[in-house]
Amino acid sequence: MSDKTPVTVLTGYLGAGKTTLLNRILTEDHGKRYAVIVNEFGEIGIDNDLVVGADEDVFEMNNGCVCCTVRGDLIRVVSGLMKRQRPGKPAFDAIIVETTGLADPGPVAQTFFVDEDVKAKTTLDSVTALVDAKHVMARLDDSKEAREQVAFADRIILNKTDLATAEELDAVEARLRGLNPLAPIVRAERSNVPLDQVLGQHGFDLDRILEVKPDWVNPPHGAEGHVHDEHCGHDHDHDHGHHHHDHDHHDHGPRGHAHQDDIKGISLSLDRPLDGGRFTAWLDRLLAEKGQDILRAKGIIDLAGEDRRLVFQAVHMILEGDLQRPWGDKERRWSRAVFIGRDLDEAALKAGFEACAA
Repeated sequence: MSDKTPVTVLTGYLGAGKTTLLNRILTEDHGKRYAVIVNEFGEIGIDNDLVVGADEDVFEMNNGCVCCTVRGDLIRVVSGLMKRQRPGKPAFDAIIVETTGLADPGPVAQTFFVDEDVKAKTTLDSVTALVDAKHVMARLDDSKEAREQVAFADRIILNKTDLATAEELDAVEARLRGLNPLAPIVRAERSNVPLDQVLGQHGFDLDRILEVKPDWVNPPHGAEGHVHDEHCGHDHDHDHGHHHHDHDHHDHGPRGHAHQDDIKGISLSLDRPLDGGRFTAWLDRLLAEKGQDILRAKGIIDLAGEDRRLVFQAVHMILEGDLQRPWGDKERRWSRAVFIGRDLDEAALKAGFEACAA
């Protein structure tokens, strides 16, 4: 794992502050060697005196970082960067790929799974979305791309928080969580987020999925909310289920109307073990049929007859999963999964998931 270069995909609508953040990475004295891949060099506006010799597509910065342009193929650019290898060390501490303000991050993320050469040398660390606290509500109302970027992210940086009131920030965060119940939200002003909160997040490491948000399937629901895990004896009747919480996180526009391309996060859970073959077949079929509409899916599954936890995640149709560490002696064994996507049929997903019970 350690000899692969981690890659962060940075998304965000126009004006969210990506250029400011990228310029900081390229010019700050952080002692690391980062490569920043931008779609069009014009967007980034780097002062020439910060650039050491530049060949056509790669600009070397005084602090040892490089900035390169993708005018064509991302795979070609990444492969070129990997050739700048130093003996016995990865070429870079990390690679940051900036997508254009309108781009769906899905295909960019998929690049790091589909090309064998790229996959051998890099590992997708996380997809981070930068959003502008002042204008994001309007963007989410009028832009499908803005909603998809938020829904797709492993981590959300809520930028320009100094331009909004505390009440506005709470409302924005609630709306972001509706679109994406999985991603932690970090607040920042002028893109001043610490780089260790952008890079090295392991958002795509399967065994880290739960460390980020242990309660990601059952968000707190106020004082009456159901408290589980250590407070929950395992001999009681589980029929009260963990299903009746309202997990139907629609993204509602300004007047509460759900959008036509209704993006939401659907959380599923079950306290009975699942049959491995049935679950895998169901998940494969679901991604084959609905993969274009499923932006992201993540889950931790309790398989019948297996002591280890099955952990999976999907980006559109591309699925990764494996058996991770064993369940702990005192750990509650249960299965949970979150699907984030467009026009998802919650009842059908729930029925399909529960039909996999052993």
